[in-house]
Amino acid sequence: MAGVPWITSGSGNPGPAKAGRYVLVVSGDSHVVSGFSRTPLYLNEMRPLLHIGTDTLALDDVAASLGDGSGADGAVVTFLGLVRNHNLGRRVRYLEYEAYEPLALRAFEKIAAEIAERWPGARLALHHRIGRLQIGEASIAIAARSPHRGDAYAACRYAIERVKQIAPIWKREFFDGGDVWIEGATANPDDERARQEAERLACA
Repeated sequence: MAGVPWITSGSGNPGPAKAGRYVLVVSGDSHVVSGFSRTPLYLNEMRPLLHIGTDTLALDDVAASLGDGSGADGAVVTFLGLVRNHNLGRRVRYLEYEAYEPLALRAFEKIAAEIAERWPGARLALHHRIGRLQIGEASIAIAARSPHRGDAYAACRYAIERVKQIAPIWKREFFDGGDVWIEGATANPDDERARQEAERLACA
């Protein structure tokens, strides 16, 4: 089959591939094969919508995981949180994130359910990194997809506000002269006032 690109799986078995971008999941890791521009649906379904781990984030992969092939959606809104080189007047060298991963995933699931309830038709994909991150690296990637752009914008903003409120993820900031722990979950997941505040910010 001359001219047809081939992809090798983790077992070493090659197979023909249509033109497009492919993400192979091998032993839990995602591998992007370069030279392609689209992701087929059957591979999208192999990528989790909600994830926490040490793997590097790719915003386009997170956004692509929301595609359902129906053509009903009119908007995808994305957010990428980056490690910046300063905070509170200090020069930041790098960050380390720690999390209680099972509970963090439950928090992500709760956020996705809240979004589905508040903005029917909107869907969420959310990946968060843990471990050591350098300046400029992405710590969180969020994508919200909806038939209407207003709902997608609001759902994306709501998701990051709720992650800050209820996800058990802690950030250790290393700066010139020392280090400090920052943030972590600041609200009870069932605190309705906190949820209303996140919605207020999302819809501002």
